[in-house]
Amino acid sequence: MVKREMVKGQITNNIRRLRFDHDEMTQKELAGKTGVSRQTIVAIEKAKYSPSLELAFQIAHVFDCSLGDVFSYEINE
Repeated sequence: MVKREMVKGQITNNIRRLRFDHDEMTQKELAGKTGVSRQTIVAIEKAKYSPSLELAFQIAHVFDCSLGDVFSYEINE
């Protein structure tokens, strides 16, 4: 069995830009459409909180785009 070293990474997102591109949608409006608090959206936008997979898909659905258009995973080397 090969032992693999744990690699640290960070989830980044384009939510702020997507909100702007969608008629300057507010954080509160996005929160309402996804069933979370505005504070949760703030934390996700600032990369202080990683959303659940379900919430990530809901956010992508609101913006009518793919998960990869909203979120990306960057490995810290």
